[in-house]
Parts: sequence; C-alpha cells; structure tokens
Amino acid sequence: MRTPGTVALCSFRLGGTDGVAVESAKWVAAFRDLGCTVRTVAGEGAADVLVPGLAAGAAEGPAPSELRDAFDGADLVVVENLCSLPLNLEALRAVAAVLAGRPALLHHHDLASQRAHLAHLGPPPDDPCWLHVCVNRISTAELTAHAYRAVTVHNAFDPDPAPGERVGTRSRAGLGPSDRLVLQPTRAIPRKAVPAGLALAEQLGATYWLLGPAEDGYGDELRRVLSGAGVPVVHGPGPARPGHEIADAYAASDLVVLPSTWEGFGNPSVESATHRRPLAVGPYPVARELRRYGFDWFDVASPGPLAEWLDRPDGTLLERNLAVARRHFSLAALPERISRLLARLPGTIGAA
Repeated sequence: MRTPGTVALCSFRLGGTDGVAVESAKWVAAFRDLGCTVRTVAGEGAADVLVPGLAAGAAEGPAPSELRDAFDGADLVVVENLCSLPLNLEALRAVAAVLAGRPALLHHHDLASQRAHLAHLGPPPDDPCWLHVCVNRISTAELTAHAYRAVTVHNAFDPDPAPGERVGTRSRAGLGPSDRLVLQPTRAIPRKAVPAGLALAEQLGATYWLLGPAEDGYGDELRRVLSGAGVPVVHGPGPARPGHEIADAYAASDLVVLPSTWEGFGNPSVESATHRRPLAVGPYPVARELRRYGFDWFDVASPGPLAEWLDRPDGTLLERNLAVARRHFSLAALPERISRLLARLPGTIGAA
C-alpha cells in the first residue's frame, strides 16, 4: 500500500475541545508528517470545507454533490465518528453512499450500541474498501463479531506537554497555597457523572473545578447539582489563560477526577499522567482496558487511599504512570501506526 497524496478528513465538527476534535487534529498532523496533503471537512467548527448538512444538529443532510466536491481529488477519506454515532442519519447515509467503493478509514470513537438511546440503530455502515479503526478493544471486538475488518489504535498523547501556570491560575481561582483542587477536565453531560466528581471533592474538602460546558440539554441539571455543592466550585476555563486552558487547569490541580460511566477512551486518563497528576477514575469499562498497561489509579468510590496519598504524596506513582504513557501512548508513534493502517487497506492509493 502506498501513501496517499491527498487525504480528506471529515467529521460532524472540528476545531473544538471535545475528544473527537482533539484526536482528529492529531491525525491531521500525523498524516502531514507522512507527507500527505490534508483537507478537513466538517459540518461546523473550524475546517477547510464546511458542509453544514454534516453537523450533528443539521435540519437536513448534505447533498451528495456537496460531498463529492468536498472529497474531490482525495486518495483517502478518514471519517471521524460521523458514521459511528448516528447523530445525523441523513449525513451518515450520504457519506457512506459517496464513499462506497473508495478507500476510507472509519475512525470510531464511540458506537451506537454503546449509547442506550441509539443502540437500536445497529452497527455502522461497511464496505470492502474500508478499514474500521477503533480507539478501544471493546469496539473492535464488537465490529469483528459483525465480520468487519476492524483494528484498535488507542489515542495518542505528547508525553512532555508544555507546562501550565500553577500559582497564577490558583490565585485567579481564589485558592490559597494549602487549598486542594480537584479538576474534572470534561464536558458536563450525564455519562460524565459530574455529581460523583463533585462528591469526591466534598469528601476531600477540596475546591471542585469542572472545566467543560454543559451539553446535550444538561444545563438545568448541572446548575442544580453545582448550586447544592458543599465546597467551592469553579466552572469553565475562566482562571486559565486564553490558549493555555488545559495546561493551566492541570498545573493548578492537585488531583484529576474522571468519574464517567462511559467513555470511548477518556483522554484525561492519559493526560493526567503526562501532566504528572494523580487520577481518580470511575467505572467506565474502557478504563479497565487502559489500566492493564500498568497505570496506577485511584477509584472514585474509595476516597480513603487517595486522601492518604494527598497527605503524603509519593512521586514514584506519578513517574510510573508517566512511563506507561510514554511507552504505550506516545504521539510520536502515531504516524507509524497510521502507516501500518494504510498497509491494510485494499488496493493502491495515492503516490509514492
């Protein structure tokens, strides 16, 4: 299989801070490292080509001609979650129809079967010219059971991210030197289990910082939950410097919490290691898959051991977690992983 000269990468939305958009940007950079020209296509957000009918909330799907124009000249199309979750069925069907018989990588961050209200819609579309790439082995096993050609490529991370500003960020958040800060670096939607993250902060007597916004109609419930908090609450990126929100939030924190009941991957699981912070993790199934690599995490439901660690921090735990992230999830290895995917696509695409 030869390296594609031009790659079109499409999704519901790109350029944001949600997990799919963040990982899509890493794939764009990896393809460019391989020498490819990349064109981004999305329904909303920041993309080279905007096709509004691709957006998750679009009133109607895109016209086939719009998609053909958007993908024109591309040797390979990468579909980021748009065919994984049927959040816009018309867009899913239109993309699948236009890509029939063309080389494509369908990059699955979630599947419909993993969301109770979407499970009845069944597996994503398939084609002999496509390869399904899942961010976890649970999804790969599910698609393989349907006789799909599916592989796992875990999300990738810079093991040495730029450091954030701890003292200034904590000061802007109203924290003193001895105050503890629990960071939940997620959006607020039901499966992110905000009440469990807040409860942990309350049990530790710590300020709770929820970094992301409420989505999927969760705003009223979030306001109810946060208004009843027994500890100080910070919501949103306010204390962080513009353009440094993630780094500053991690730097300011003493503990990261990821209490989710479901994540396709859960980027804070590895980001907490690269930013050298302890993690308290919830019961989402993919966490068990990631934990087997050797991560040493605390459990949200058992705050006692975590409180003891915070009283007497052991830096070797942080170094072990960083070593696991560096060995198994390094961003530097992503271009080679993608190159191996291209070797599994049928036929020959692009130029040498």
